[in-house]
Amino acid sequence: MSETPTIAVDVAVEAEAWGEEARWRPLIERVAAAVAARPELIVPVAAEWSVVLSDDARVHVLNRDWRGKDSPTNVLSFPGADADEEEPGPLLGDVVVAHETTAREAVDEGKRFEDHFAHLLVHGLFHLFGFDHETDEEAEEMEALEVEILAGLGIADPYGEAID
Repeated sequence: MSETPTIAVDVAVEAEAWGEEARWRPLIERVAAAVAARPELIVPVAAEWSVVLSDDARVHVLNRDWRGKDSPTNVLSFPGADADEEEPGPLLGDVVVAHETTAREAVDEGKRFEDHFAHLLVHGLFHLFGFDHETDEEAEEMEALEVEILAGLGIADPYGEAID
């Protein structure tokens, strides 16, 4: 029997609103473990993932410079592998989360901040594994996996649908 793959996590706090890294590391590591355990993913040996806890101003610049969208967003993913590679390398990439947008969305959607943050981490990490939501079919596949993982973490369906 093979060992469950793991993803080492590096956390950087860029914005004071997040507080101490130690507050978020346990949740980030739980998300990493839940995603790494998914059978449909090929998790490289010695996989590493960086999470940057940032703010709207920084994410706005990144979103503008890398995606051509001149506004902040909740989460950005920067895969470590080239788009033409079939599998991610051990350096999965970076996920950057904007505190203000995440907090605003959580309030607007009636969710706990921690639950919404966990969803954004799962979503961002799936992007590092090559998942996308450009088509309805891709979105449905990605959302179904997110819902399953979040349910395993005790977090309600972020899309508001009943879990079968």
